[in-house]
Amino acid sequence: MASFKITGGRRLSGDIYPQGAKNEALQILCAVLLTSEPVTIHNIPDIRDVNQLIDLLADLGVGVERLSESSVRFQANGVQPEYLETEVFKRKAAALRGSVMLLGPMLGRFGKGSISRPGGDKIGRRRLDTHFLGFEKLGATFHYDDADGGFFRVEAAELHGAYMLLDEASVTGTANVVMAAVMAKGTTTIYNAACEPYLQQLCKMLNRMGARISGVGSNLLTIEGVDKLHGTEHTMLPDMIEIGSFIGLAAMTQSEITIRNCQVAELGIIPDVFRRLGIKLEIRGDDIYVPSQEKYRIETFMDGSSMTVADAPWPGFTPDLLSIVLVTAIQAQGTVLIHQKMFESRLFFVDKLIDMGAQIILCDPHRATVIGLNRESQLRGIRMTSPDIRAGVALLIAALSAKGTSIIDNIEQIDRGYQHIDKRLNAIGALIERV
Repeated sequence: MASFKITGGRRLSGDIYPQGAKNEALQILCAVLLTSEPVTIHNIPDIRDVNQLIDLLADLGVGVERLSESSVRFQANGVQPEYLETEVFKRKAAALRGSVMLLGPMLGRFGKGSISRPGGDKIGRRRLDTHFLGFEKLGATFHYDDADGGFFRVEAAELHGAYMLLDEASVTGTANVVMAAVMAKGTTTIYNAACEPYLQQLCKMLNRMGARISGVGSNLLTIEGVDKLHGTEHTMLPDMIEIGSFIGLAAMTQSEITIRNCQVAELGIIPDVFRRLGIKLEIRGDDIYVPSQEKYRIETFMDGSSMTVADAPWPGFTPDLLSIVLVTAIQAQGTVLIHQKMFESRLFFVDKLIDMGAQIILCDPHRATVIGLNRESQLRGIRMTSPDIRAGVALLIAALSAKGTSIIDNIEQIDRGYQHIDKRLNAIGALIERV
């Protein structure tokens, strides 16, 4: 198990480039299974979760050709569906949350798919009902084997288009059902579909491959099934969670940072939420410039009541950035309530921030009130453990702003979602040692 040793209190300065989007990659990479023709993907992030998924595709029989550090050509002309039943696959899939995205394309093209109960962050229940209810609507049968930690199977002799109202606007659930439906017979209508930019990217890629998906960007998707999909080329968006993380980092460490190539039009309300914390931003084309700020003041609502930041389905605020907003508010002037509606264990990392000197009240598993320190006292370095990807980076931001030295253990969690984060931050003035 590796750790980060962080010397805090240093101001950073310079340009930083966000990686390709992790959450988009997990969908896009699985979509290559839908065709036997070559599919070339660009801007793939070099992170643990994505690399494990690429290895899993190779084990499944997909040809993988590295064109550069961030570009890969895939060709799924030798897929072996029986590999899904092996103990090796079960073990590897169980360690990777994104492995669930294999189900839709395998069911759509080969008529069957199976998966171990996926792993990933320990942030509370992450049910899969939306995926399987959608598959059943298309005519698939679902089986669950509770032995050895759980194993899911879906199969269908033929899929047929159907109308469905999703029980929740799940991004991965929508993506999985879309990938199963693109080659189903007839028309599929998905209402209450997720409409995040990453889901839009998937639909646009599938349309270039020959799918017929309309309503992209809305919560009502219509899919006319086709007999075959073809190869294509696709470039992934920059990671919006990294972009938000860098904005929060700049504010907490009083740093002057320019975040390059952000594709600002795809960020939704993310910049505005950070502005409501009092952080000054300048949009310069597709770059975001964050000046060094001695202080920043949290806004109130129009009636003078304290600000609340809550997650919501797109175009609401993404839940993956609530941990970053929470840590950024520690040194602000004012008070903010962080309301994490989706996951009941995601705020439990705040005890480490409290040990560092933050003023945070954990109201319940879903809500935390942050009382800003207004730079009147500095956080102090401690030893802590990263419980999940986003909390890990929130702790890293706190450590970089703190007085003294901090140790963060279990940084494999951070590596799952952030590409060479220590090297990239050290290049603009941080002092992070991997030990």
